[in-house]
Amino acid sequence: MSDDSSDTPFHDLDSYLALPRVGGLALSPEGTRLVAVISALDDAGTAYVSALWEIDPAGIAPAIRLTRGPKGESAPAFTAAGDLLFIATRVRGDQAADKAKPAVWLLPADGGEARLAAGRPHGIAAFLPARDASTLLVTAATLPSAVDEADERRLRDLRSEGKVSAILHSGYPVRYWDHDLGPDAPRLFVGEVGEAPATLRDLTGAVGSALREVSPSIGADGALVVVDLQVAGARGVVRSVLEVIDTADGSRARILDDPDADLSHPRISPDGRSVAYQRETLSTPQNAPRRQLWIADIDGGRPRPLAPQWDRWPEQTVWLPDGSGLLVVAHDDGRAPIFRIPIDGEAPERVTTDAAAYSDVHVAPDGSVAYAIRAAYDVPPEVVRIDLGDGAVTALPGPIGRAELPGTLREVETTTADGVRVRSWLAVPADASAQRPAPLVLWIHGGPLGSWNTWSWRWCPWLLVARGYAVLLPDPALSTGYGQEFVQRGWGAWGGPPFTDLMAATDAAELEPDIDADRTAAMGGSFGGYMANWVAGHTDRFDAIVTHASLWALDAFGPTTDYAFYWAREMTDGMALDNSPHRHVADIRTPMLVIHGDKDYRVPIGEGLRLWYELLSASGLPAADDGTTVHRFLYYPNENHWVLTPRHAKLWYQVVLAFLGEHVRGLPADYPETLG
Repeated sequence: MSDDSSDTPFHDLDSYLALPRVGGLALSPEGTRLVAVISALDDAGTAYVSALWEIDPAGIAPAIRLTRGPKGESAPAFTAAGDLLFIATRVRGDQAADKAKPAVWLLPADGGEARLAAGRPHGIAAFLPARDASTLLVTAATLPSAVDEADERRLRDLRSEGKVSAILHSGYPVRYWDHDLGPDAPRLFVGEVGEAPATLRDLTGAVGSALREVSPSIGADGALVVVDLQVAGARGVVRSVLEVIDTADGSRARILDDPDADLSHPRISPDGRSVAYQRETLSTPQNAPRRQLWIADIDGGRPRPLAPQWDRWPEQTVWLPDGSGLLVVAHDDGRAPIFRIPIDGEAPERVTTDAAAYSDVHVAPDGSVAYAIRAAYDVPPEVVRIDLGDGAVTALPGPIGRAELPGTLREVETTTADGVRVRSWLAVPADASAQRPAPLVLWIHGGPLGSWNTWSWRWCPWLLVARGYAVLLPDPALSTGYGQEFVQRGWGAWGGPPFTDLMAATDAAELEPDIDADRTAAMGGSFGGYMANWVAGHTDRFDAIVTHASLWALDAFGPTTDYAFYWAREMTDGMALDNSPHRHVADIRTPMLVIHGDKDYRVPIGEGLRLWYELLSASGLPAADDGTTVHRFLYYPNENHWVLTPRHAKLWYQVVLAFLGEHVRGLPADYPETLG
């Protein structure tokens, strides 16, 4: 297969990392201005810096760059007056550069320089402006004992100058994904956008970790906020409820509290009378969770499901301007289309019909069109306009063109022994044929409640395709977008239908004429890494296996992950024992590349360390008498679950490609010199 680095950006890792990327999106109240976040690699090639670009909603004028801050800008949103708000870390006045914190800045609609709109001593994490008022809702981390901003600064300086990093906990959880929780915790503040920086009033007080991961909604007139609070229960369990907050006096009332479900992502209706939200049932060892869209009166009265028979899982939800229904993004058959769900009980209607995934949906004031970010496995994210009448999708001119791909994408389907349809994406090199079949890499998605349905910059199959591999992206049991029964089929039985589905999908791909069934590998991250470990202990069909951030010993993973209570709902002692890959280490006879980051709190580093030791000491392919081994362990002391910094991401692909090249294609091992 061709390795010509001049073919496409995917043939050269530096060219790939340098591709600009589309992030968030914002639409002005009158629908005439559209702003996107575009990230690009900095001059040193060590980080991505984002900037705001204005996109013409009509699709005629070229995109215009609006910001050029040294540390970038993000999270654009418009005020009721049409001014553009965003988050940036900028030095203010005589402030020392190392004291600058993320704050909300305002770029006037009539031109001029950006000015500070709102700030907090330790920075602002997120904000929401009211649609028809000057009210601004802000989320900011605050020390629980701080009585005001001056006290906040004093306490933080006390910890910093004394080099105190210790945290005293009284509840659970204590860390999240890749960072420690505490001693500060998020609070909601409210202020007014004006000529001077807003004076922010505390709305929530010291409620601990209840606001750790919230998605609040502010009413159009700014009078009310509905927020999904996380509340602690017995035995370290956490679940989410909905509360309404009066922004005038800060009074709070719990409006929805369901002991059998998590309630999240509230969205206040345009007229302020209702709130739509997501209700996800608490799983049990026998029953998988089910997520549905519900609606209730703003005071919590008359809660009821919308489209109760619809078994797709809602992701993003956006009200239509007239309040007649909502636009909902949901996984569906390897895509994530937009659906329209009326509030009058009518069945959901699919709006977009292409093989794409949508996000950051914004509806024009007249309800005729929507704007969103569209992506697919063969199309990187781009800004589009969607006609809500006929579903037509139009890509809008932006600063980023579509990069040429090194191959083609198609779907492969099979039927399992128990009669279930399993589908996959298959990315194949452009020059693959029956005469020159491509070696196959089975790439298993994480989650496990997820789906291969959209472009991923971090897990990009085209980098493998550019080097001659075909990449299979299957959705086995537990995947979303195929109905509740498909999720339930693998619940509590991770080593059962998910594994047999993956093998069936691989069998189907190997029957394709341009696939070389005699040269294959398997790889996956997170739950996909778990499945890669399970595959390693249950079949010798693959020439190499790559396992990233993987679960190895489920009895150890369950209590040490950052969200132990969530996994405990499914993972009984028996389930952990029956489905734990470590019990099959003696049957592993395939070379394995283990990858793990020390700052991964979702799958703690202990999983990778134990896997590595047991591969060398107890597998069917152990270390030799002189200590040498065919296995490899790529360890990142400072990376998290995903490995995000550009140079570490590049190194990740270099090592993976070298390992696959050695064991699948018989090439000399060529590991990067940066590893020493």
